[in-house]
Formats: sequence, structure tokens, C-alpha cells
Amino acid sequence: MLSDYLSSYFNYLSIEKGLSKNTISAYRRDLIRFENYLIIVKKELKTLSEVDFPLYLAWLRGLNNEEFKIGESSIARNVVAIRNFYEYLAKEHGFINISTSVHPPKIPKRLPKALNLQNIDNFLKVTRTDRFALRDKALLELLYATGARVSEIINLKIDDLSKNDDFTSIRITGKGGKQRVVPVGKFAQEALDQYLSRSRPELVKVVTNKSMFLNNKGGALTRQSAWNIVVAQAKSAGIKEELSPHSLRHSFATHLLDGGADIRVVQELLGHSSVTTTQIYTLITIDKLRETYATAHPRAK
Repeated sequence: MLSDYLSSYFNYLSIEKGLSKNTISAYRRDLIRFENYLIIVKKELKTLSEVDFPLYLAWLRGLNNEEFKIGESSIARNVVAIRNFYEYLAKEHGFINISTSVHPPKIPKRLPKALNLQNIDNFLKVTRTDRFALRDKALLELLYATGARVSEIINLKIDDLSKNDDFTSIRITGKGGKQRVVPVGKFAQEALDQYLSRSRPELVKVVTNKSMFLNNKGGALTRQSAWNIVVAQAKSAGIKEELSPHSLRHSFATHLLDGGADIRVVQELLGHSSVTTTQIYTLITIDKLRETYATAHPRAK
């Protein structure tokens, strides 16, 4: 059974590969989906051959499977999960790696969507006065001020915040444990000061808890709870655009480049290992330049 190898595999990913909890959770979901497929078609892991993988991909696309059909980007991640799993099986358990011929589908690059400045201003106006208002204000301001991922923000500790004269920065731990230091602007700094001095002391239950953002029980805020705060605030601000967990991150990068920031600086602030990843944001600004030129220049048309 495939499940016989999963426990040791996930330990391997965590200890030897150093993958994050979120990545391992995604692999877990993908491999459990693969195991369910094997149960449905009544096949065993050890009897599979290369010809079985195209059948599995067809199943993921909805062939005899309307209930569990998934999109191409999710299929691509499933393929990666299976290939990595087979590499492990070959290395640790003597399996023949029959996954080498299966390749992820090519996904067309989608330009990240950024909120415009007016929407950002509306979004960051938290007008509530409940006991979580200061926390939510600080969370939202920090997401936009730093371009951090939601998962990176909720993992922040009090000690990650640093103040030196008028300069405030925050130490963010990104993918693979890689750390970066990002400046915190005036608005986010003031929101954090208000939250840490007035709201967090009322939320914390255990003095030794160093998590920066706390829930109503005094524990660390979860990723889902943080995302719910983003969605609720967007609705309150009347924002119609569809948001993703990276919307504020995309906005951060796009607005920096629009303001003339060097792409290498933006790369460092976002924690991208390659500038190629950051360059997708330059396509957005080029589109904006074309649009502005087309509408503003008297001889553009």
C-alpha cells in the first residue's frame, strides 16, 4: 500500500529536505489523492508501470471522475509530488523509478493582479472598534508594507521586530528557512505600535508566547484566520476585485516598481531566489506604460 511509505517519506521531506509545513501538507494531499485513485482502480503501488500515469492524469482531468476533477495548475503540482515520491522510493526502498516519463502540463503564466492605490487606501482603513481591530489593522498594514507572504507574517515573533532610532525593520523567515530583513514604513510602524502596546497584552494568555499576531484564545493566528481577515476587510472596503492570498504581495511589488524601485531591490524584499521570478512584475508596469502612452500621447493612435 502507498500509505505504508508515507510516514517515513514525510519525515524525510521535513528532516533531510527541510521543506516547510505548507509544502509537506500540499504533498500529503496530492499523494492521498493518488492513493485514493489506486484504491478506486484496484491497483497496487508495486504493480504500476509508466502507462498508468497518463491514465491517472486523465482521471484528474475528469475522466470517470467529476467529483475530484482539478485544474491544470493543481495537476502540475500532483505530478511533481509523485515524481519526488518515486525518487524517494527508488533511493530508500529499491523501487524502479517509473515516473520519469510523466511531465507536468505547461501552465501559461498569469500576470499577478495588484490593487490600485485607491483600493489600497480603502482597504487599509480599518474603522472597527472591537478588540481585534488594532490587531487586524497591524496585520494588513504589515502585509502591504513588507510584501511578505501570509504564512511568513503569521510566523513572526516579537523578537523579529527591530527598532533603531527612526528606522524600523522586521526579520522574515521565508521558504527553506531563508531569512531577510525588510523595512517597515511609517503607517505599518504606527499600526504595530498601537497593536503591541494596547491590544496584544489583552490577547496574550501565556507570557512566554512570543508570536506576534494572536487569536482570541491567545495562540498564534493561523494562516486561514489571517486570510479571513483579509477577505472580510476587502468586503468592508467595497473592493470588487477577486483577491488571492498574494494580492497584497503583488500590490507591494507592483507599486514599488511603478515608483522606480530597482528590480534587484524588489527581489531581495520579496525573498525571491532568482530575479527571473521578480521580472513578471515588470510585465505589469510595461502594460501600464503602454496603456498610459496610448491614452495620453496625441499621436499614439
